[in-house]
Amino acid sequence: MKNYVKFNPTNKSLFFPTLKQRVDDYFKIKNISRHANTSMVIKTIILLSGYILPFIYILSYNPTFGISTMLWAVMGLSIAGIGMSVMHDANHGAYSSSEWVNKLLGNTLTLIGGSVDNWKVQHNLLHHTFTNVVHQDDDISDKFVLRFSPHTEVKWFHKYQYIYAFFFYGLQTLFWVLVKDFLQFNRYVIKGEQKWFTLTKLLLSKIIYFFVILVMPVLFFDIPILHVATGFLVMHFFSGLILTVIFQLAHTVEGTTHPLPNEKNEIKNDWAIHQMNTTVDFAPKNQFLSWYIGGLNFQVEHHLFTKICHIHYPEISKIVQQTATEFDIPYLVNEKFSDALMAHVNALKRFGKEEAELSVLK
Repeated sequence: MKNYVKFNPTNKSLFFPTLKQRVDDYFKIKNISRHANTSMVIKTIILLSGYILPFIYILSYNPTFGISTMLWAVMGLSIAGIGMSVMHDANHGAYSSSEWVNKLLGNTLTLIGGSVDNWKVQHNLLHHTFTNVVHQDDDISDKFVLRFSPHTEVKWFHKYQYIYAFFFYGLQTLFWVLVKDFLQFNRYVIKGEQKWFTLTKLLLSKIIYFFVILVMPVLFFDIPILHVATGFLVMHFFSGLILTVIFQLAHTVEGTTHPLPNEKNEIKNDWAIHQMNTTVDFAPKNQFLSWYIGGLNFQVEHHLFTKICHIHYPEISKIVQQTATEFDIPYLVNEKFSDALMAHVNALKRFGKEEAELSVLK
């Protein structure tokens, strides 16, 4: 069993109980559901259509290379939107009060090539519990030539990562569907019979995905293999770049902290205050961005209330900010997308030069 850190049991704050009560009261007073509404359902249909319909058009009409590549790019944009807006809420149990609806829409991740089982461990358990804690939060683990924490070994090439990082971001979903899920399977899966069931499910989902997206167009619809291969790579580059950048802008930016545990393996703050220190909102007034990325620019609200659908985050953010001010707790926000992007680039520069701080984590 991994030696997970604990949050300080003697340093409990009234911040989160107070905030939670106020958010509960908000839904009671408004008499509205915490889950999806009609606009969320419409968005789900639009994003899923943006992934499925271009593929159907490609199969049906075998368009020119240029048009085909453009349609694959639209599919990539839609994959990112589905991942951030639909799959994300559903696998947090926030999309609907119905478990089967959440499970159905959560499996849109399978539709776009990923593993729900792995994602729930990496994201729901590790990232949301141990945000920005090195060796615990897999989202900030070193990835090939990228360093996202001040507590890992700095290599000579890291000083250039702010230049090459975005190229590698574009490879993330391609790496995910090809390799990452199998690497995570070895780390996350329960041993015994459950292991083989999970592995079988993972292998079958991959075989079906690659057959449908790569083999079927060439074998049954006479689509040139160059069109399919190029389109597949373009699709994943767009989706990988967008998804990775958006998630990085919430945590790997200047202003957030990367706390280390003490000799008792405890973080000094309680969980909620830890989230406030390690998470930042960005571009909160950009309505189109909020729509497309599933409210992930309200990342503070999401980390505190994962079971609430993201369509409610703009209103909840007002309550969070007011309560944080009352308790003298940081409420981190970059007002513009460009500010958040620059804060991320600056963090990459700093992590590319700073020597590792002493870590007691193993």
